[in-house]
Amino acid sequence: MTTPDDLQYRLTTLTDEPGCGGDCACGEGASAYECGLDSGLAALLADAGLDPLLVEEIAHMTVEEDLDGGVDVTSVATIPEDAVATGDFTAREAGTVAGLRVAEAILSVVCTDDFEVERHVEDGDRVEAGQRLLSVTTRTRDLLTAERGMLNLLCRLSGIATATRLWADVLEGTGAEVRDTRKTTPGLRALEKYAVRCGGGVNHRMSLSDAALVKDNHVIAAGGVAQAFRAVRERFPELPIEVEVDHLEQIPPVLAEGADLILLDNFTVERTREAVALVAGRARLESSGRLTLANAREYATTGVDYLAVGSLTHSSPILDIGLDLRQQEGAA
Repeated sequence: MTTPDDLQYRLTTLTDEPGCGGDCACGEGASAYECGLDSGLAALLADAGLDPLLVEEIAHMTVEEDLDGGVDVTSVATIPEDAVATGDFTAREAGTVAGLRVAEAILSVVCTDDFEVERHVEDGDRVEAGQRLLSVTTRTRDLLTAERGMLNLLCRLSGIATATRLWADVLEGTGAEVRDTRKTTPGLRALEKYAVRCGGGVNHRMSLSDAALVKDNHVIAAGGVAQAFRAVRERFPELPIEVEVDHLEQIPPVLAEGADLILLDNFTVERTREAVALVAGRARLESSGRLTLANAREYATTGVDYLAVGSLTHSSPILDIGLDLRQQEGAA
């Protein structure tokens, strides 16, 4: 996924003019949100499975939260308006990168002039401590105003990608994949699930409407596992249905109803092997609960298809990334 070190990408600036402008990539029908991202950046986001309009909205919210209707008083007071600098976003520790294009979107919202980006790596790349990820040349004030918002999301998403990569590496060769849950930060689900993909994981459903997951409370409300499954199938026949089971005895009636996927909740490794043998390939299986990096491969070798790991998005530590301005020639 890495691009050449000398790759240069010039982004146009946002203007105060209404509408998208001739270089906008959002196309017709985007009037719900005024698009200002460069067409090249928007295309890269779309290719990555991200909605450019959503990313731009998050970028605006990030900047507006930091400025709170005012200005970056420290940068305005200490830096001449026309000063230009180059800064390097650098990994302080080893990990997997995610969110570089999202960071660029934040910069594009802040910048009052054109800025130039040199990409040294791409999302999904493994990096070492001290490795440069992204170099930016623009007005110094703008770069420092955008710094914290860019790093907040870049560090957060790279942390998720790094944690996911650890699981994906442990599962390599087993046939099982690590997958996320809906335990995400409100408003950032699309970005956090994108980071999971960057780390080698796969996504579960994005929302409550694109797939059904019959859990214990649904079972209680419906009067049984089979009854709950049947009710969903009758109401939404086109959707995939996953059913959570707590005991082996719940599996045969779910199979008889035609479940696409069965979630084995808090099964031991031994019980998981029994479930795999019982299902015999008639449905996909997902393990949830009791999972750690230490036992992940043991669960995977039972024959399940997925390991559901909520911690990928709800508690992964950030990847430490920093921004350093390059020393100007002739400076002391």
